[in-house]
Amino acid sequence: MSKPALGRGLGALMAGNAASTPSAASPVPNPGEPAAPPIAPHDRVQRVPLSKVRPSALQPRKEFSAEALQELADSIREQGIVQPLIVRENGGFYELIAGERRWRAAQLLNLTEVPVITREADDRAVLELALIENLQRENLNALEEALGYAQLAEQFQLTQEQIAIKVGKSRAAVANATRLLKLPAAVQSYLRDGRISVGHAKVILGLDLEKDQILAAERVIKEGLNVRQTEGLIAKLQARATKPAGEHSQPTATPADANIIRLEDKLRERLGTKIHLKYAQGKGAVEISFFSDAELQRVLEILGINVD
Repeated sequence: MSKPALGRGLGALMAGNAASTPSAASPVPNPGEPAAPPIAPHDRVQRVPLSKVRPSALQPRKEFSAEALQELADSIREQGIVQPLIVRENGGFYELIAGERRWRAAQLLNLTEVPVITREADDRAVLELALIENLQRENLNALEEALGYAQLAEQFQLTQEQIAIKVGKSRAAVANATRLLKLPAAVQSYLRDGRISVGHAKVILGLDLEKDQILAAERVIKEGLNVRQTEGLIAKLQARATKPAGEHSQPTATPADANIIRLEDKLRERLGTKIHLKYAQGKGAVEISFFSDAELQRVLEILGINVD
């Protein structure tokens, strides 16, 4: 069964429950905004006070570029808001479902009113649709994306497979994204600031101890290591951690060590869990970690093993 296309849920919510045909007169969106979905015949666009619109606490995106917001504000100054904000009524206010960038730009312009379309949506739908809207435009950083997936899993008890279907990603992509939340806060900060990449972070996760992960990240930054060089560093740190007590010679990373790290990373991406590969002279073992019965079942399904 094929997975739904990314954003199908968002389109359904924004265009209403009834099917609608795109109009040739559909407005051209402001720069940086996705194409405006068609407005269903029963939709009613209303103008409400900007002061009555509130951002959603479920919005996964936390960082907004000041420069991009100013560009959007300049466009709105010239054209107005051509795409209504999507909101739900909540506690006497209008809570945003989609359109926070337009809302922020409207604040920069000190607008008194904004156009909105009101929808009925529960918390889970709001979070799902906020994730989809941002993923469509690749506006989320890696940690914001991971936190959104984690919230769907923890707050609404969705499996990684269910999340993947809803947001149009592969299950492995969702699993690998959420693994980033296992990094220490300091390393997450480096990732959020762009001082290390997601590729660096995945390799650093091969270390078991937080102090080693932090040490590795700091060396990556200080020495300007690329991902391949980081693999060699991680192999060296792993060798040092497993060296028997009393041996003081400095371990050196070999091409084989780097290849093992690379293979571990590929296995992690495929299975979406922690992997440890032991290898020496053509012999070794693959250790696959799982942290719940559900995760074990998921790994077995990926491997094509039916336990029934």
